[in-house]
Amino acid sequence: MTNPENNVHTNTKAYVQILGTGMDTQETSPSVLLCFDKERFIFNAGEGLQRFCMEYKIKLSQVDHICLTRVCSETAGGLPVSRLLLTLAGMKDESSQSAGKVQIWGPPNLDLLVNAMKTFVPHAVMKNKNCIPQSGSALVPPLHAEELRADGKFKAVSISAILLSPTHFAGSHFSPNDTSIVYICKLHDITGKVDKDKAKACGLNPGRKLGQLQKGFSVKSDFLDIEVHPDDVIGPTIPGPIVLIVDCPTEPHAQELLSAQALEAYYSDSQSNSPDTTKVVNCIIHLGPATVINSPVYEKWMGKFDSAQHIMARTPRKHETTPILVSSAKIGTRLHYLCPQLFPAPSLPSVGDDVGTPHIKGSACGIFAENLLKFTLRPPRDMGLDRSSVENLTTSSVFIEELLSEIPEIADAAKNISKFWHKPKDEVELSNRQDSGDVVTEEPSKFSAPRCLENVQRDDLEIVFLGTGSSVPSKYRNVSSIHVNLFSKGGLLLDCGEGTLAQLKRRYGIIGADGAVRNLKCIWISHIHADHHAGVARILALRRDLLKGVAHDPILVIGPKQVGEFLMEYIKLEDLDMLFLDCKSTTVAAWDNMEADSMYVESRDHTLLTSLSEDGPLQHCSKKMKLSTPVDDITLLKCFRKVLSEAGLVRFISFPVVHCPDTEAFGVILESAERMNHDKVVPGWKVVYSGDTRPCSQVIEASLGATILIHEATFEDGLVEEAIARNHSTIKEAIEVGDSAGAYRVILTHFSQRYPKVPALDEVSMQTTCIAFDLMSVNLADLPVLPKVLPYLKLLFRNSG
Repeated sequence: MTNPENNVHTNTKAYVQILGTGMDTQETSPSVLLCFDKERFIFNAGEGLQRFCMEYKIKLSQVDHICLTRVCSETAGGLPVSRLLLTLAGMKDESSQSAGKVQIWGPPNLDLLVNAMKTFVPHAVMKNKNCIPQSGSALVPPLHAEELRADGKFKAVSISAILLSPTHFAGSHFSPNDTSIVYICKLHDITGKVDKDKAKACGLNPGRKLGQLQKGFSVKSDFLDIEVHPDDVIGPTIPGPIVLIVDCPTEPHAQELLSAQALEAYYSDSQSNSPDTTKVVNCIIHLGPATVINSPVYEKWMGKFDSAQHIMARTPRKHETTPILVSSAKIGTRLHYLCPQLFPAPSLPSVGDDVGTPHIKGSACGIFAENLLKFTLRPPRDMGLDRSSVENLTTSSVFIEELLSEIPEIADAAKNISKFWHKPKDEVELSNRQDSGDVVTEEPSKFSAPRCLENVQRDDLEIVFLGTGSSVPSKYRNVSSIHVNLFSKGGLLLDCGEGTLAQLKRRYGIIGADGAVRNLKCIWISHIHADHHAGVARILALRRDLLKGVAHDPILVIGPKQVGEFLMEYIKLEDLDMLFLDCKSTTVAAWDNMEADSMYVESRDHTLLTSLSEDGPLQHCSKKMKLSTPVDDITLLKCFRKVLSEAGLVRFISFPVVHCPDTEAFGVILESAERMNHDKVVPGWKVVYSGDTRPCSQVIEASLGATILIHEATFEDGLVEEAIARNHSTIKEAIEVGDSAGAYRVILTHFSQRYPKVPALDEVSMQTTCIAFDLMSVNLADLPVLPKVLPYLKLLFRNSG
């Protein structure tokens, strides 16, 4: 008897689609979307997935399942670590009966990721995670099987998982956490059509009984005394298409794949295949790197599929010039045209000639994936590649042509801005003060350039804003991260939201980003909210790989204790080659304690302690140290002081701010060492970053005399009540903090994602303030002209919504 589940309408829409490709290597891993009628599956959720879906209007609210081929920062960075799952959960809760039904699938070590995320994600959000056992499994949730069947789920497709765990290969160093999954996705068969001649011969009239037969049920003949079965009148069944999602990160995984007995039934030369049981694979999506796909072992495995369409989702194409995040690239290109000094051209990768096309034996054919490329599975007549959604080539010249057409006067604006970099600095400063309405005298004013800028060189300091948005990534602004570029002395990251690595690559290029990650001195995290730390695991994993085989010290991550708890759990999943230090251990008091401890040890070693008075300052500090600063943290602080010295910094101080009602949040002060300029001592610069905060005395005190204050400005001035409720600042409040502290320049960041444009500022505020955009690069030498650019930015965004 025909299976009733086979009755899928021949016009049902079903396809598999590539979401991002990895061909530009700017995002961590390509994702794959499978749409089967009422069901939506996403395979892998690397960083940037949510931003990508916003760009291309892909509705995450319709996603039912997230399937991970591996559990690591590369494939899972877009889960709650980056707010995707929280967003999905919110959408589902608001939508309907499907609330809470977003299922997460992955290998057994998925539990380790879930345990790590409990630090900052409600446990209830993760209740629908499913660890696939080592023996593999069909994806049918045991707790919800009946409910899903009642909702019509799992009727159009069956998905099975085969685990690849190459732990037994000689010379290989693998752990259970290196397990990878091959997903086998099969649509149900389509029952053949009723043969009208056969139905007539069986004594059946057209009507309801033919429909019953089509559904797989036997019926009584209208004119003959016989039972008519579906096979008597129904034509041949159309086999359900089969798609394989294959992730082989290494050659040992490929060896395991080649020897996997569970896949033998799908090979073209399988001895188990008979005409009635043939399992023909229609499409294989390869998520492995080019080095593995081009290996002899992998090519041998691919050759076992005669008719499958192979799609290389992660193999780079040469000379890729089209950005994947078009909206972000468009803004970046426009900003670069207007002011290339502050907005360097967004970097597009240039893939070398060493990447070759996979050599696939037999009659199988392989192609490089394109962003949004589809492979149609149903209806059967449309089966095959579909490029209708693939974007046309977009280059920077197209963006500029649109800009000049929309705002013709922008060309003159760009010429005017370029003059700022050709004036003598004292003339620029004079112009700043004259434009502000100040009388130019010999007395310094709040608009006067600080002494640290005297004869400053361009390789001293540059602040690169990698993400300037809040809460979740958007098309126009990524979430919080700042790269403090100290050039030959290394660099630091202040906050590290999801997509930080991708932003580094867009700013510096692939090779430059690798260098920036390799030379990081530390990573500082302001608080536990995901938009400030979700990208840290990916950065640390890349640094680990870049420095493999090279003598180096673990990098120091500084953050509130909750960030440390997350990282300590996460390193059970993959080694991150890092040490953690609580922000509390880098406050002024903690640094004083460390100095006191050093003095105590030195004094003890020289038997000088007894010469100190009983109530002397050393004994007081030593007691304070013993009460408040853990010994291990003091040891780390001593090592960190050496790292800071190598970076040319004399102060690195965390201070508490007002943001999280249930946990800690911090800002940070960076100060550089003094330098010599023509036999004169020039003071170092001072940079203060507020993190997320309400306006507070702590930030004002920390920012006294700051060269640069980077302050969050989440809301426009009309939303004060919302800012208070969410413990954020408005634009006006942030500017007032900088004014109260006498900061030379105030740069606003962390805008609500509803603001892709330049917010309204009064004339006075514009004399010291600048608005940050993603990839904006502020060199210390450019601070005097920074406010002069703001009116031109307002011109650029005058038509923005």
